[in-house]
Amino acid sequence: MPSPFPGMDPFLEHPNFFPDLHGAMHVYIRESLQSSLPSPYFAVVNERLWVETSGRRFEPDTDVIYGGYDFEAGGGGTAMAVAVETRTQPLVIEVPDEDQRQAFVEIRTKLEDGGERVVTVIEILSLSNKTAGEKSQELYLTKQQEVLSSPIHLVEIDLLRAGRRTTAVERERPELRTRPFDYHVSISRFDHPTRFYVYPWSLPDPLPEIAIPLLPRDGEVALDLQAVFTRCYDTGPYRRRIDYNSTKLVPPLDDKRLEWVKQVLAK
Repeated sequence: MPSPFPGMDPFLEHPNFFPDLHGAMHVYIRESLQSSLPSPYFAVVNERLWVETSGRRFEPDTDVIYGGYDFEAGGGGTAMAVAVETRTQPLVIEVPDEDQRQAFVEIRTKLEDGGERVVTVIEILSLSNKTAGEKSQELYLTKQQEVLSSPIHLVEIDLLRAGRRTTAVERERPELRTRPFDYHVSISRFDHPTRFYVYPWSLPDPLPEIAIPLLPRDGEVALDLQAVFTRCYDTGPYRRRIDYNSTKLVPPLDDKRLEWVKQVLAK
């Protein structure tokens, strides 16, 4: 079944659902671009990798090894260490290192020497990209500045109302925040480094069709974000997972938008 909304589905912004949409959007953006890119361009999904350190709390552990015998596990052998059983037991805190990955789309072109050149990077902002203090945001902003200072176009897609405004255009042009919009796309072209091409839209509107830049001599190709979103929804689990109850929206909506959502769901 299709989404009940004509554009972005606000229920998909919930932290339980958005990661799945985030991953699917990259795959279907690649699919959409592949059929429209002229030779020798092609689109690939790439990943940013980092190590995330997270803490977990465990109850005190009282395993004691004595005389080479483990009374918990049984068996003999030479003791490697002796644990002293004290009256006060500490909390045992493990801080595991966990590999984290975040996808993005690259448009590349083949070079005459057989190599490849990255022409355009397409980023869909995640919840962690927009959360201050997150390692993901730190890495994202570093990557953003690297691309902006390179001969590579940057396309940033923000489908989240919550979180810190993170796209390059919003950090460069604070007055954009005064415009009433819920979502936007920001495009920075390396051949016009002082310009941002911005597609803002509101919740009741369909997602826009945007122009994805190639090398200056080759122009642009169109990317229909609404068609991409529709494909994600139609092939995804959202109708089965989501309880379309307007009181469960995360993040919440203002009264005007909430009333609109109720009217849509009542149809």
